Order: sequence, then structure tokens, then C-alpha cells
Amino acid sequence: MIIYILLGLAILIGFYGISIFNRLVRMRNEAEEAFKTIDIFLKQRYDLIPNLINTIKGYTAYESSTLEKIVNLRSQAMSAAPAEKGASEAALAGALKSVFALAENYPDLKANQEFLQLQETLTNLEESIQRARRYYNATVRDLSTAIESFPNNLFAGPLGFQKMEYFDVPQNETQNVDVRF
Repeated sequence: MIIYILLGLAILIGFYGISIFNRLVRMRNEAEEAFKTIDIFLKQRYDLIPNLINTIKGYTAYESSTLEKIVNLRSQAMSAAPAEKGASEAALAGALKSVFALAENYPDLKANQEFLQLQETLTNLEESIQRARRYYNATVRDLSTAIESFPNNLFAGPLGFQKMEYFDVPQNETQNVDVRF
């Protein structure tokens, strides 16, 4: 009789372990998918930057070094490792904000439909990136909580589950980048 009780208990623990494993796999996949969504929005932004630069070149007397700086920030952001992506994206976003703020000094550029459309598209993309980043960070938080919570932590470590990095923008990177024209 005791052997049946121990066997039943072992089976219950096995099913519970499988349940925890499946839940952690689902949560990890949701976090990875959320990160890929951020990448999609970032790629859309990267693709718009050359159009923005070409539009600006046609209407203003910007220094070429400033536009090159934006191109370099774009390249750095595109090639950044996931852990460094937040800082490089913050620098690029700050440079873009500065461009739009300084464009106020050029009435012809400000009235250009292509520029206005690019500005609106980039603004919408920035909002989408922020929403996607918040969703990603929420899924990472949930995964981390599940991994660290008892009794999940008894299974998570041996099964190879690890906490994921948040998509953080460092505090000192949230300020606008100084772009001079």
C-alpha cells in the first residue's frame, strides 16, 4: 500500500514538474517574441532615417558632420547587442528629437509635406517602440518572478531557465543628445 502512495506521489510531482516546465517555456517564448516585436519597430525606424536625412539635406544648410553623426548612431543601434540596445536606441532617439526641434528654425522644411509625414511616422514609431518595450519588460518581469518563486525555482534552475535582461534605457541616456546645426 505504501508503494502505491509513493508511486502516486512521484507521478503527481512529475506532472507538476511538467506543468511548471511548460509554463516557463511559454513565458520565455512570449518574452522572446516581445523582443522581436521591438526589433521590428526599430527596423522600421532605421529604414526611415535615410529618407529623413535626404529630406533635411534638400531644405537646410545642415553641417554634413551632424547628419553623419545620426547615420553613425543608426549604425551603432542596428548592430548593438541586446544588452546594449537600450543605450544605443536612447542616443539615436535623442538625436532624432533634436533634429525635429531644430527644424523649427527652417520654415521651408517645416512646411514640407514629406518632412511632416516622416516626422509623424517617426513619432508614431517611437510610441509603438515604447509600448512594445513596456510589454517586453512586463513579460520579462513575469518570467523572472516565475523562475524565482517557490516551488518553481526548484525546477527552473535544473531545467536551464534563466532570467532575461530588461530593455532599459539608462538614466543618463534619456536626455537629448546635443546635436548642433
